[in-house]
Amino acid sequence: PGSAIASVYEDGRRDHEAIRTSSVRVQETALTALAQSLPAEAAFVAVNPTSFAGRHIGLLPEPLAPEQTLIDLTSGEGLISQAVAGGTLVEVPDMPAYGLVALGLGDSTPAAPTAVPVVSQADGISVLENDALRIEFDAAGDILRIFDKAEQRQVLPAGEHANVFQAFEDRPLNWDAWDIDIFYEEKGWTAEPALRVAMIEEGPLRVGIEIHRHLLNSEIEQRIYLYRGSRRIDFETRVEWRQQHVLLKVAFPVDILSPVATYDIQWGNVQRPTHRNTSWDWARFETYAHKWVDLSEGDYGVSLLNDCKYGHDVHGNVLRLTLLKSATYPDPNADQGEHCFTYSLLPHTGDWRRGTVPAAYALNDPLIIRRLSGGRPGGRARQSLVAVEAPNMIIETVKQAEDGQGLMVRLYENERCRGPITLQAGFSLAGAYRCNLLEENEASLPERKSVV
Repeated sequence: PGSAIASVYEDGRRDHEAIRTSSVRVQETALTALAQSLPAEAAFVAVNPTSFAGRHIGLLPEPLAPEQTLIDLTSGEGLISQAVAGGTLVEVPDMPAYGLVALGLGDSTPAAPTAVPVVSQADGISVLENDALRIEFDAAGDILRIFDKAEQRQVLPAGEHANVFQAFEDRPLNWDAWDIDIFYEEKGWTAEPALRVAMIEEGPLRVGIEIHRHLLNSEIEQRIYLYRGSRRIDFETRVEWRQQHVLLKVAFPVDILSPVATYDIQWGNVQRPTHRNTSWDWARFETYAHKWVDLSEGDYGVSLLNDCKYGHDVHGNVLRLTLLKSATYPDPNADQGEHCFTYSLLPHTGDWRRGTVPAAYALNDPLIIRRLSGGRPGGRARQSLVAVEAPNMIIETVKQAEDGQGLMVRLYENERCRGPITLQAGFSLAGAYRCNLLEENEASLPERKSVV
């Protein structure tokens, strides 16, 4: 589980910083190399690091002058952007899977965005609203109401509040940093009412509010965002944690009835019961998941996404994400200090197959936008490295072969469906093979060349 003595974390922080520095260098080198295949007039590049094509929003880490407009060199159309802290949000409406789009600077005014999100405050109620959702917060900072406009449906049960921080005394009988014993819920607290709820952002791409609150001796600061044309509600969170032997969770009761919840794991997902009818069910009160957990009925559901928190529990109709544990053994200062993370709530039609997985990947691997020094004459403004059209197939990894002889593409089937698939490559192939995890070829694959 990653639990260790304090000196291991000191080494880990140094290692992670070195890895981060190295990774940034590799990424920037790769972007420079990609630029060589772009048109000479390319001033920026947008890179989609996922296998999901379509509309993506990314952060350009620099401001644009008010008179400047980013242009999609493929279509010649101006892109909608918004100045935010840390740079400029940019919407690219049609990104290819594992692909890049060349962007230029021009005078072309982007089309006026439709259904611009709004933020407002009146009579102690703060509202975030777009064409899909209306979210209402009370003066205490809790979510009172989430209304799905398209489905004319209340997402929360009547009288319930969501995004509620819950703290519990956590003193397991044996392994302090490893175990969560089921009796932890016997003593708990909730966060204090918000010290401040303020509108912080309003523009054509997203709106946001900021909430400050205390929980025991700790501080929680959240920036909650709603994007144009999106059902995903982002909770960008910073916690200054000063507790020990306290387990912190955040709770979302939802108006969904289902005997099972679905949890994302590596290369797939699993289902777990939402009840505790048997001793086996009772033992699974805390469940591990990667990017998301989902609770769905036949035609509607709600997913809880995260970018780095993996403990969950779903009991009845309440989704909860475990945020901090703060044990004292083997590290007496575990979890003390600042933590920054983001989780998201995603109401959706159908079950998790209707948008949950792309949204979770977009949260974890957002669109990359960078300035370039220019490409070369005759370059292509729109490219895709690899893609697969089957919605149940996900390309998880693209890497150089360990022996340097080829490119490895790792993909998996995510919806328990059968059938053939076609993998598309944006470059010439000398051959294609199905191989094992040792990267040994097992069978030759048929190829079909096409002219673009």
